[in-house]
Amino acid sequence: MHLLYCDESNLEERAGDFLLYGGLMVDGARAGDLSAAIDQIRLRHGVPRDYLLKFNPGPKGFSHEKFIALKRDVLAATHEHGAQLLVYAVLHDIANNPDDARRKGINTVTYHFHCALNWIKAGPGLVLIDRFNDEGNVIDQHLRDKFMIGLTGMPYSPEMRLSNIVGFHYSAVGQSHFPSILDVAVGSLRFAVNALTREQQTYLPTAREILRLLGPMFWRMKATDAVGELGFTFSPKVIKAAKYRDKYQALKDFLWECGVSTAQEITNQRQY
Repeated sequence: MHLLYCDESNLEERAGDFLLYGGLMVDGARAGDLSAAIDQIRLRHGVPRDYLLKFNPGPKGFSHEKFIALKRDVLAATHEHGAQLLVYAVLHDIANNPDDARRKGINTVTYHFHCALNWIKAGPGLVLIDRFNDEGNVIDQHLRDKFMIGLTGMPYSPEMRLSNIVGFHYSAVGQSHFPSILDVAVGSLRFAVNALTREQQTYLPTAREILRLLGPMFWRMKATDAVGELGFTFSPKVIKAAKYRDKYQALKDFLWECGVSTAQEITNQRQY
């Protein structure tokens, strides 16, 4: 059994920003060891038991440098225990609205989880979504549809059952270490991406360091491969407006510069 913990970042609608939806894929056979490793990291850094680890804020009394060291150790341990990231990115300028973009992120990341399970022949998987309240509270029905029906409106099929996924459930930071790991990872990615898109020059050196740390964690078919669409997806696949296409290409180039070579082409032509 593999687990996929999911959460979003950059949900606030802001021109020029990318909404990011991420999944942390954890091998159930290694989940106990990873959880124990995070226990030891918290103990070694003197993290209070009641502190809920997220990208921000840090534990009370921690210096900026000490908190960064804690997060760096958490991400390093996550990579060492084989957990991998699946990420979906869409420009807010193109998305209909943040809630719709988040649902599409859920669709994409869970489909890619299904595909990754096929590739590694790993058996079933369980999806755990960070609990949230969306407008109209449609998320419950959305997740029921993902399990009972699967994906709809696909290019070559009206429906596709995600047969590798045996359940969609909710999770929250503090209920296990894995939502915390994902919050740190996706929050770090958000920081790096925003440093580029918001032209925050003083943050760019830190952004590059973050991406080099996250780079090995993106899902790949082989460790030596570029990061395929299962690991990092730019949405939509066809970007017609040149001004938006340039923003996607700039992000792709920045990722490449920082050691994250994404395979998906930024294009205005349908290729599927």
